[in-house]
Amino acid sequence: MIFASVIAAVFVWWLSTGTLLLVVRRADRKGGDAHAMAVLIGLPFLALGIAAVVLSLQQQDLMSVYLGFLGALAVWGWAELAFLTGIIAGPVRQDCPDDLDPQTRFGRAFGTVVYHEMLLLVGLLGLVVVSSGAANRMALATYMILFLARISAKLNLFFGVPRINTEFVPDQLHHLKTYFRKGPVTIAFPIAITVLTALLAVCVERLVAAETVVTQTGFALLTALSALALLEHWLMVVPLPDAKLWRWMLPAPKPITTKDENHGF
Repeated sequence: MIFASVIAAVFVWWLSTGTLLLVVRRADRKGGDAHAMAVLIGLPFLALGIAAVVLSLQQQDLMSVYLGFLGALAVWGWAELAFLTGIIAGPVRQDCPDDLDPQTRFGRAFGTVVYHEMLLLVGLLGLVVVSSGAANRMALATYMILFLARISAKLNLFFGVPRINTEFVPDQLHHLKTYFRKGPVTIAFPIAITVLTALLAVCVERLVAAETVVTQTGFALLTALSALALLEHWLMVVPLPDAKLWRWMLPAPKPITTKDENHGF
């Protein structure tokens, strides 16, 4: 059961990531209102995710564990779709100017994603509220891991990491590349690795201590998700061809003539 849960979590992560990239890439190629239409078409999946979360809250069985996990991923996935299509991102849509002081650069960088961060925070607060006193908090735990990992990853991309894969950055967010910094790691990276490793250790400890199949399944899913979050951070340093996991399933990108530059804090 533990092995099956881990495989399920990894597969859902791979499939959901690939699906988002595919939808956004097709919208990029079509242009026009394709990005807005993709977000609108995704609304039923958001509704299904919310429904799954609600249905999972008061039951402690295998079905409810998976409902909470998949429901949280669906809610998160729609928020990511809204961001990757550029519909809900931030008011700053221009490339990063040269020669900005660190504080100004950070402010502009935050302005590129502030609406998305607010959306993610609203989702987190909503889950905190509905999960208060609930018997099953799988959805909240799943979302919190995703939230922590995403904020950490964004900060490290801005502060600096040796390896940045910009292959899948959509047309609507092409300006974000100019806010990334490719270079030596900063103090943000070891802090992130320490926190995520501690999170993984807690999930593993809870998994080992679990006494029921339901609890084992829940912590197996969370352990796999935490491990993936940690792996994604290490891939900012270790030169592995992770893009090959999804490149084969995507159509060729629409040619972009914008100059690609790297700026950092």
